[in-house]
Amino acid sequence: MNILSLLNSVPLYGICGGIIAFVAVVCIVFLIRAYRAGVSIGMDRTRLKQVILSSATFSVLPSVGILLGVIALSGSLGTPWPWLRLSVIGALHYETQVAQAAAEQVGMTSLSAREMTPQNFVTIALLMSICIIWGMVLSVIFNKGYLKKLQKNTKKGSAHGGFGDHAMSAMFIGLVSAYIGSYIGGFVSGNGLFTFSGSILPLIVVAVSGLAMALCLYLSEKKKKVWIDSFSIAGSMLLGMAAAVLANLYL
Repeated sequence: MNILSLLNSVPLYGICGGIIAFVAVVCIVFLIRAYRAGVSIGMDRTRLKQVILSSATFSVLPSVGILLGVIALSGSLGTPWPWLRLSVIGALHYETQVAQAAAEQVGMTSLSAREMTPQNFVTIALLMSICIIWGMVLSVIFNKGYLKKLQKNTKKGSAHGGFGDHAMSAMFIGLVSAYIGSYIGGFVSGNGLFTFSGSILPLIVVAVSGLAMALCLYLSEKKKKVWIDSFSIAGSMLLGMAAAVLANLYL
């Protein structure tokens, strides 16, 4: 039995599917309670139903990007685990990056089923889980104080955002720069210093995806087509993946 057969086995589907089903039930319970609370304070039932329908519609379309992430990870980690991670608490950019980083640390040259072993999978899955739980833990401990501080900043009317906004932007830019830098380094000196014989495929994908996202931002902010925000991530990923396939065929 190969590794993907183990990672796609019935017990794993049962465990991951059971957790996802529990979370789905909790969401339905909160939906019903929120609807009843809205009715109890005098909100129009027709308006509430319209909100539910529009929210469901605009939730399905962006989830295409999440589905692509599940498909991308399922080739090396099986389907149940990425399905669980990206359905409950995981984020698309986080899961793929941490899985790749963990794979490199256990000695794999790439995140692929060919090099995957049960020990490697356990390490990768454990790292993906441990690294993301701190958002919940820290929220339980510090969220009350943070909300009070946030309300104070809102009353002051800061137009340029606080330290948290700048810190998150800086960290995200640093993360993206580190990955792009590694792709450039791999192309320039992957097979020896300044040999320029490495793979240019990641740089092509970065360029196409970045241009697609820039176009979406332009249409959303300059042309006031706000609805396109729901398609920006999924569209950028699809175009990046299409570019990877085409470039791999012709390069």
